[in-house]
Amino acid sequence: MAAGLALALLLIPVGGVSAEPKPTIAQAKRKLAKLNEQADQIVEKYNQAGERWKRARKKYRELNGDLGRQNAKVEGLRKDLITMAVSSYQSGAVGWQNLVGQTDPSMLLNGLAAADQLSASRAQSLNAFDEATKALRQGRDKAKEALTEADRTRDELAAEKAKAEKMVKAQTKVLRELGTFQAGDPNSTGMQYTGSASGNARAALAFAYAQIGKPYQYGGTGPGSWDCSGLMQASWRSGGVSLPRTTWEQWSWGASRKVSMSDLQPGDLLFSNGLGHVGMYAGDGKMVHAPQTGDVVKVTPLSAYGGRFVGAVRP
Repeated sequence: MAAGLALALLLIPVGGVSAEPKPTIAQAKRKLAKLNEQADQIVEKYNQAGERWKRARKKYRELNGDLGRQNAKVEGLRKDLITMAVSSYQSGAVGWQNLVGQTDPSMLLNGLAAADQLSASRAQSLNAFDEATKALRQGRDKAKEALTEADRTRDELAAEKAKAEKMVKAQTKVLRELGTFQAGDPNSTGMQYTGSASGNARAALAFAYAQIGKPYQYGGTGPGSWDCSGLMQASWRSGGVSLPRTTWEQWSWGASRKVSMSDLQPGDLLFSNGLGHVGMYAGDGKMVHAPQTGDVVKVTPLSAYGGRFVGAVRP
């Protein structure tokens, strides 16, 4: 029995239980496709959180600037009131003791008019001061709310960033196993667009083609790397059109500009199902886009997406 146990031990591979078999290429590709689909949604949420944070931060900065200006106004009114109070005291509490001694009726009437005018001026200043301090308090409250919102969205941004980085790590691992990871060249000069587009669309496509070969990077807005919506925004900016930052916002922006997939023209924006990805139609059944982690800006046949488009927008 002892001899049998010894033989069994000898047959066990060094290092213990054998490692899990490597996935086949087909299995790895299926896993990568699933990861890419999930990544599209995660990156979109990251981008949206980033845009909300930028808006909240901008609002806080504007309100904080207003607060500083309002505070200076309140201080100015405060000094005016102090000056008025000192002046009234020095003139004998608006000079009533001088008015009582007047024997000339016309002088008395003039004095009463001056006293009324001084009282009205004081009342106006007090009202202005009261309104200014009220506005100051309201402005401070709004700025505090804006700062709280900015902090909240910043935390949300950090959480989405962590998810995106975890997803990128998983994608990179599978791509390296497949031997298809492309680092790209941040300094790539791309290609020249020679298609049929004209006007603004031609300018947008010329910009997009000049980015070919640069790496995909989630959250990337150039110049050395891009994500899908960042590339579309920058390309159409070159064409004189201002697009929102994220894929969902771009789709919403184009609500009244949608076109049929059977009527595409070069420059049209193509959106995938779920709105996790966007590219630009280049003509001849192709699009230029920034695909996903481990890939580069490139031109791809629409057929490679197998009808996974929800629609198109013409900027």
